[in-house]
Amino acid sequence: MTTSTPGLIALLGSGETAPASGAVYELLAQRVGSPLHVAVLETPAGFQPNSALVAGKVADFLQVRLQNYRPTLEVLPARQRYTAFSPDDPATTEGLRRANLIFLGPGSPTYTARQLGGSLAWQRLIARQRHGAALVAASAAAIALGAFTLPVYEIYKVGLELHWQPGLNLFAPYGLQLLIVPHWNNSEGGAELDTSRCYMGQARFARLLAMLPPGLCTVGIDEHTGLVFDLAAAQCRVLGRGGVTLLRNGQEQHFPRNSSFAMHELGPFRMPPLDEGLPAEVWQAMADGPAAEPAPPVAPPEVLALAEARQAARERRDWGAADAARNQLAALGWHVRDTPDGPVVEALG
Repeated sequence: MTTSTPGLIALLGSGETAPASGAVYELLAQRVGSPLHVAVLETPAGFQPNSALVAGKVADFLQVRLQNYRPTLEVLPARQRYTAFSPDDPATTEGLRRANLIFLGPGSPTYTARQLGGSLAWQRLIARQRHGAALVAASAAAIALGAFTLPVYEIYKVGLELHWQPGLNLFAPYGLQLLIVPHWNNSEGGAELDTSRCYMGQARFARLLAMLPPGLCTVGIDEHTGLVFDLAAAQCRVLGRGGVTLLRNGQEQHFPRNSSFAMHELGPFRMPPLDEGLPAEVWQAMADGPAAEPAPPVAPPEVLALAEARQAARERRDWGAADAARNQLAALGWHVRDTPDGPVVEALG
């Protein structure tokens, strides 16, 4: 048993580097706090020769979007098993131990599930998330996290028969069997081709659903939309431009942007022991995460009094008295930073 609190999980329907995703990243960064250490896992695009470039663009976006949190970022090249960049290699996946925000993104859903399933990278990722790290999965990676994985490219591009492949089943320990479908409202096909339901179209997707065992909940996420799971609070929140559609037990529910719903809408939610299903050595090794930044020193009463005297002098335009108070503060090792919200007292570095 453990007293850890699992981190937020965010699934993006598309647009992991688009402005609409900003609210999702902001929410996760605020919850994680400082220091913010981001790990971008290359695995979903690991079959592509330019997978480092794909992951690097995401890292560059997050560096700018989360700059107020002064993040450090690592791109982890866990591309393919049985190679020098394997998701089973401890050195390649060591960055997960330091991460408190983990990102997986575009690529191939089936490749992601095949490469990560049962790997050291997957075990470390799960352990860090259950120890409080936030997890973001976009597009292909989001699909792979379900109980079954939709072979999007194999069906849409190659023309294979309709079928499903095993997924990573991230939510199974929580009592949920989810089918995750991003690009739910895709319209690239225009009037000539229905490309909704992640390019499958409604008619073909209905046939795919008929192939699945009962008891699953389909989670359809619109493009430029994020669904955030707060496991500790047993709540989900919809952010971004679109909405989320749930299909369960023959019933359909739609939740628009900025709405919330209980986790039990997805199935018989439970909170398991958070070390459940993980090797003891992995669980323990992933416990620490980034070292917390030291708390800023607290200004003593005499320093606060000088800061107030300086502010009062400035308000009555007595610049001589304000400068004198400033010099006294400096002699004590403090200074005042003027902000739009008022003066802030800080220790001199």
